Amino acid sequence: MAESTVVDAPEPVSQNSAAQTPQPGPAAITMQVRPQINPWVVALTVTLATFMELLDTSIANVSLPYIAGGLGRSFDEVTWILTTYLVANAVVLPMSAFFSRLFGRKTYYMACVALFTITSLGCGLAPSLGILLMSRVLQGIGGGGLAPVEQAILVDTFPAHKRASAFALYTVAIVTAPAIGPVLGGWITDNYTWRWVFLINIPIGALSLWLTSKFVHDPPAFQEERASLRKSGALRIDVVGILLVGIASATLEIVLDRGQIDDWFGSPIISWMLAISVICWAGAIFWELSQPDPIIDLRLLANRNFAIATAFYFIFGISLFGTTAMIPQLLQSLYGYRAIDAGLVLGPGALVITFLAPVGAQLIQRGIVHPKALLLFSLCAVFGSMMTYSSFNLQTDYNHYAMARVFQGLGYAFFFVPISVIAYSQLRPDQNNRASSLTNLARNWGGSFGIAMITTVSERRQDLHQNRTGDTIAASSGKLQQSVIDTAHYLASHGYSQADSLRASYAHYYDLLGQQTRLLGFMDCFRIMGILTIAMIPAVFFISRFKVGGKAPAGH
Repeated sequence: MAESTVVDAPEPVSQNSAAQTPQPGPAAITMQVRPQINPWVVALTVTLATFMELLDTSIANVSLPYIAGGLGRSFDEVTWILTTYLVANAVVLPMSAFFSRLFGRKTYYMACVALFTITSLGCGLAPSLGILLMSRVLQGIGGGGLAPVEQAILVDTFPAHKRASAFALYTVAIVTAPAIGPVLGGWITDNYTWRWVFLINIPIGALSLWLTSKFVHDPPAFQEERASLRKSGALRIDVVGILLVGIASATLEIVLDRGQIDDWFGSPIISWMLAISVICWAGAIFWELSQPDPIIDLRLLANRNFAIATAFYFIFGISLFGTTAMIPQLLQSLYGYRAIDAGLVLGPGALVITFLAPVGAQLIQRGIVHPKALLLFSLCAVFGSMMTYSSFNLQTDYNHYAMARVFQGLGYAFFFVPISVIAYSQLRPDQNNRASSLTNLARNWGGSFGIAMITTVSERRQDLHQNRTGDTIAASSGKLQQSVIDTAHYLASHGYSQADSLRASYAHYYDLLGQQTRLLGFMDCFRIMGILTIAMIPAVFFISRFKVGGKAPAGH
């Protein structure tokens, strides 16, 4: 690292932006001198903790049966280990920009890492389910602030013309971590104990804290913004906003995560949770738009490019997290894969993203391809991968699923970099922190909606297909009856009694029917996600023109 010094000054904004927002005079700007730090050191430092947090969203999934056995609880009870984390995460995530301004970005980020690490120890050592759930809530609170703050740090650390490369690193983290979580969780559980699923976070968290304290600093423009807000008295805790957003987020996450398990509106609890969520979200939107320093800055959605990018984050959250949850479930339930083998199907796609996301960043930075063109290619690739998945049958092997995931990874490799460039293309530097909260909120809510959708749609469509197939292939079908009789004769020749062989034969063909219709339900989910993806193509043409690496044009 160089020992020379560099003077950091706030990044200039467009003439129109400056006219909209009062800028401090020269005497008000505090110039800070500090050792020059390679921006890639900062990027790797903050990505480490974000990768750890995103890994934790999926690493515990395959360990639930072992946790239930170890703590002497039912499987349904231990599923709250996932729900409590997601709820706490959803509550904190939209507030991260506000807390960053209140406490300072570096201070808040380190507090989140510390809380996440300490509570990981609590999860790993928990003697009972109650303590484990309490630790998971606190762990979710700590983890909720990491990804948005990291994205804001990356935007402020790299100049506009080099941000694409930073976003490529961020892409690798947010896509790879959930993909390898089930594989790593299965390997740890099979070879050690479920407690190491949580304890593995401790050395990573400790390293992240040390690196952050040494290399990460709040930029001068951000410090000036905080100082100005404190001086004017505008930086205050919005209790009403926190309560409304917190309750709305928590209740909606419970609805999405528990809806199918509890039969949606057949459950009074789910119905009440949804009603509370709708009321609180409506109140939060009205309240936040009337506040000078809101918890969630919804006014940013008035910027066309940012609003379109936020919608893309939501849709791709649906397909990315939906398929990441569905593919292992499909392979385990219908093809007999072990958890670790099902997770390995996701591996090739993650490798494609790791290698190609930096390529996409260079194509944009060198001006070879415009972000809009790369985004169009991404949409088409992901749509093609979904249609490929939807054509599979029960004889499809590992190689075909892995190649389809590679095709899907090709689309994602060229998605997150251009959409991140588009999202920040017309924002002022002082808006970056709040913008990162909204984009991460959209991505996470997309993931929650995606997982809820595939859980519900796959089961409902299976029932529909089973009814239709049952009507088409009646029990009196001569071909079916002959197959049943032939199978019964085969079983009888291998030691079954006549009555048992007939029952076993009928059960065999009923199971085959269930497998086929369950597969058809999953295939319908792939088609729905493909349609949602390709339907976003018209939005690309509504993106306002901008110069890559430049400032916002006049009027924005």
